[in-house]
Amino acid sequence: MLADKLKPFIVRYDEISALLSDPSAASDIDRMSKLAKEQRSLEAIKDAALRYNQLLEQIEENKSLLNDPELGELAKEELKSAESDIATLEEEIKILLIPKDPNDDKNIFLELRAGTGGDEAALFVGDLAGAYMRFADLKGYKYEIMSASEGSAGGYKELILLIKGAGAYSRLKFEGGTHRVQRVPETESQGRVHTSAITVAIMPEVEDSEIEIKESDLKIDVMRSSGHGGQSVNTTDSAVRVTHIPTGLVVVNQDGKSQHKNKDAAIKVLKARLFEMQERERAEKEREQRAEQVGTGDRSGRIRTYNYPQNRISDHRINLTLYRLDAIMAGGLFDEIIDPLIAAAQAQAIEKAGL
Repeated sequence: MLADKLKPFIVRYDEISALLSDPSAASDIDRMSKLAKEQRSLEAIKDAALRYNQLLEQIEENKSLLNDPELGELAKEELKSAESDIATLEEEIKILLIPKDPNDDKNIFLELRAGTGGDEAALFVGDLAGAYMRFADLKGYKYEIMSASEGSAGGYKELILLIKGAGAYSRLKFEGGTHRVQRVPETESQGRVHTSAITVAIMPEVEDSEIEIKESDLKIDVMRSSGHGGQSVNTTDSAVRVTHIPTGLVVVNQDGKSQHKNKDAAIKVLKARLFEMQERERAEKEREQRAEQVGTGDRSGRIRTYNYPQNRISDHRINLTLYRLDAIMAGGLFDEIIDPLIAAAQAQAIEKAGL
């Protein structure tokens, strides 16, 4: 029975309330902070559980009055309303009972790389990054460019954004994968449609306590920052390349003029990549299937296609096609794709959990 599944959440919420009100616990700030965070995470399911129990009581009370000569008709109407309300609430509760992704509330690193298509792929990295920035503005997120490697004809060979905001990971985590674009390049004189591909990776920003990197495991090289065509853009050696020796992961940052800031930014990205590797290894050990976020940049393994001549955007994972690519890209209206993706993921999780 659903009420039995909900009872432990109410009990735990009340337990935490008692612990937080205990004067003897006030001195342990770290523990108090963790308890408060846990309680906030239980707030929605606790409120839904209390409402569910109230509706159950209301239903039973109205059923007992159905044969009452004076109150029977009123009870019948109230019963119908309560049964409708509880059916709606049960669907909401099923979503709340899905195990929460611990990364959902985190900031993210959004990494875009040009793949198949050369200059056209690099240009699309710039176009898609701009659309993501507009999406971030719509959601009230903050963003900053952590690292950028410009393409020879414009756009970017690689671009890494840090997007900050509550729920940033939960909204954008399904964007990881190969994105294919079909359009006529500006340099195409015959008007032929070309197909290019870029890859997107979504990595949660991690706390220092979540992943430890030994200084002895890092090889740090300092070099001259370069711009278009390899030109020097400043007179100091501020670009930093950080190599994680055990894994071979390399992060280069030259976006800032300060060597110290570039080093810090590169290590932040490195930690996010290492954390993502650890998450994948953990998932494999638990025999949970997890789709690779970044493919080869080839036309295979695509998750989404952006067809400019047809003004069409298609997400192949859920067979969703919308004929408003121009509006979505210009306005950053990715909710039109993200909401159906989240709904599909929730439906799968509900089915898997047997709710």
